[in-house]
Amino acid sequence: MNEASPIPEGEMEPAEMERPAPMQGDLTSGPILKTLMLFSIPMLISNVLQTLNGSINAIWVGRLIGESALAATANANVIMFLLFAAVFGFSMATTVRVGQSFGARDLDAARRTFGSGVGFCSLVAALVGIAGWFFAEPLLDAMGTPGESKFQALAYLKVIFVTLPFGSVSMMVSMGMRGAGDSRTPLYAMIMTVLLDIALNPLLIMGAGPVPGMGIAGSAVATAIANFGGLVFQVWRIYRQNLPMRLRGEELRYLLPKSDELAFIVTKGLPMGAQMLLVSSAGLIMIGLVNREGLNASAAYGASLQLWNYLQMPPFAMGTAVSAMVAQSIGAHDHARVDEVTRVGMITNLALTTALAALIVGFDRPLLALFLGGDSPAMPIAQHIQLVCTASFVIVSVTMILQGTFRAYGVVFMPLVIMFIGLFPGRFGFYYLMYPRLGGDAVWWSFPVGSVVTVGLTYAYFYLAKWRMVD
Repeated sequence: MNEASPIPEGEMEPAEMERPAPMQGDLTSGPILKTLMLFSIPMLISNVLQTLNGSINAIWVGRLIGESALAATANANVIMFLLFAAVFGFSMATTVRVGQSFGARDLDAARRTFGSGVGFCSLVAALVGIAGWFFAEPLLDAMGTPGESKFQALAYLKVIFVTLPFGSVSMMVSMGMRGAGDSRTPLYAMIMTVLLDIALNPLLIMGAGPVPGMGIAGSAVATAIANFGGLVFQVWRIYRQNLPMRLRGEELRYLLPKSDELAFIVTKGLPMGAQMLLVSSAGLIMIGLVNREGLNASAAYGASLQLWNYLQMPPFAMGTAVSAMVAQSIGAHDHARVDEVTRVGMITNLALTTALAALIVGFDRPLLALFLGGDSPAMPIAQHIQLVCTASFVIVSVTMILQGTFRAYGVVFMPLVIMFIGLFPGRFGFYYLMYPRLGGDAVWWSFPVGSVVTVGLTYAYFYLAKWRMVD
């Protein structure tokens, strides 16, 4: 399935053309493994910090306010995830377009895309924030939010909606910077965001001195201030160091989205955001199936999810890095380097995720005990889940690398279809077919079966289909 226009015939290969001089953020030259690692490690650290920040905030809310407040944030965060899924898709599309222009040494085009992405994201976030303020309560009712936590969820969600642009624009700026080969600025911004969020949460929840206690709304305000601080830091650093994506003078007009740039961002971004929604919807269905197996199975699965979150971080960071590197190589018309980046990315990812998975399985009891307690009746179930399911995350991590290459070429529809097939006919089809024979084990074995289906289809499409097109 062709999703963009073909490469013009007679295009010179890198060996036939004089290479432009390297620029700051250039990912089209140098040793691939070293470049890949130096670019992806800051993203990996950012992901870890973001996850830890969410866990710490949950601890503050649960300990300082109580279980009903924790349930309230969980309900509100489901809604926010849906919104950020769309923003993530648009930001990934912006990353790809910026990377292609940057690789072609067309800084003006890269800045046009960056400006359009930031401007469009700001507009969408503002409109959603306004609508969310008025429709927050009906949304919570539609989700069946328990009455005892609804009031707190409403207070939390209204603040989150009003301050939505801070986090959304910060994400868009971060992804745009990565397209220009800069993963350090987003990392430094994330460090500032996390430190501010951790420090401000207890202060604004409980109050101290002249600062009034705001309860659960204080947690939302703390997150908003932290996101704003991270955004301000990124903007400051961009202009302070004169980084490639700075907009000055007439270039500030680029913040008004241009139709051609907007068309790319929306048409490519929506399917990428839909992939996140597919994963989250499959996760919700899976929780329902696990709950049917009883309280201990649910607890075991919840603990396992905590470990799997960290297992998925390296391939996510590596896939994003591969996407940025491939996009720049496409812009530089170096398609031979694309194949090498993809190959090195897959090998490196497999080495990292296999090692991490081996540690998780090898030390499963002490790791799971952090969440369950050593004497929990859920412990044997959790250990069994680790043995059956953990390898499936290693298997499916390969698709994140291949999808990174797909994204860089603007191929986004077929990966979405493949993911749907792997999750629903693959994973859930196996479950319903085999449950009469395997019982509760069908839930756990559905993970590797779905992963094999997804990887098999992705491999087949990557190596057999004629998809390699560029704009």
